Amino acid sequence: MAALGAQQAQSPAPPQSPTQAPVPLPRQGAIVRNVNLVEVLFSVVTKREKLITDLNKENFKVFDDGAQQEIIDFSQPTDLPLRIGLVLDTSNSIRERLKFEQDAAIDFLFNALRRGKDQGFVMTFDDGPQIIKDFTGDTGELRDTILKQRAGGGTALYDAIYAASNHLLNNSPLPTGLNPDVRRVLVVISDGDDNSSSRSRGEAVEMAQRAGVIIYSISTSTEWISAEDEKDPSKRISRKYMKTEGDDVLEQLALETGGRVFFPYKVDDLGQSFLDIGDELRHQYALAYSPAGRSPDGKYHTIRVQADRKDVIVRARKGYFSVPLAAPQPATPVRPNSP
Repeated sequence: MAALGAQQAQSPAPPQSPTQAPVPLPRQGAIVRNVNLVEVLFSVVTKREKLITDLNKENFKVFDDGAQQEIIDFSQPTDLPLRIGLVLDTSNSIRERLKFEQDAAIDFLFNALRRGKDQGFVMTFDDGPQIIKDFTGDTGELRDTILKQRAGGGTALYDAIYAASNHLLNNSPLPTGLNPDVRRVLVVISDGDDNSSSRSRGEAVEMAQRAGVIIYSISTSTEWISAEDEKDPSKRISRKYMKTEGDDVLEQLALETGGRVFFPYKVDDLGQSFLDIGDELRHQYALAYSPAGRSPDGKYHTIRVQADRKDVIVRARKGYFSVPLAAPQPATPVRPNSP
């Protein structure tokens, strides 16, 4: 059983021709059948971001291009192991904020990664992406690798998201036992600028969605709030209206994959947010449906999951490109750690 492909940037892009469109990959550890199946992971929270974990299949409806579909499979939240890709911007544009990125990444790992159960890898990007530490559950090794990084070069954000999603899909270590499944997530720490990618934003989002990856974005933009404004409570409240173009990109990446975006001014603002991310990832619902009367057609189709409670928010990916299966893509090279 394989999830169908998905793509959407700030607005749905025109579908590519069937011979050129990127194709979805079978989920690692899954049984591949010739079934036109769409799988959707989603979280349900209150308006105050409190998780709702006690809903049943009967509490939800799913719509494909606005038409309600029959839910074929449904599962309530389960505490699955996490496979986390930390994607760090080490381009020249964030040189002055690299220390912030390193502190934020390390803080996330120590808050979210559970020894013996979860694993993560670290990818940096400037002119291109490189995995500098592959999957491990050792937070100390991940921390030491992050602290060795230096900034310089261009910014290939979309290439990095594409490569990291592909790595999560095809190389995530699977647990042993009756349920060899995991939750895949990218934590992207960047200013959101891109000037070097060969991939488009739409292609990056598509790869994340068909890999079942949820993106959590953390902005490093120093324009978010100035040091002087930090002293003024009234200005701190209004800082959410000061987003840069890069912030908008980070927000779109998160929204299209069912994740969240954070705009902290200092690392101290992130601690509780990181705990919330880990809790949310371990308590997601999953459903699957087969679009009535349609085979893979290479076109973009929207998804909407609706709960029967008015006081909740459903976070799920926004759509997918329906394309046939193909062979896995080459893995991203792993660069040895610097001595």
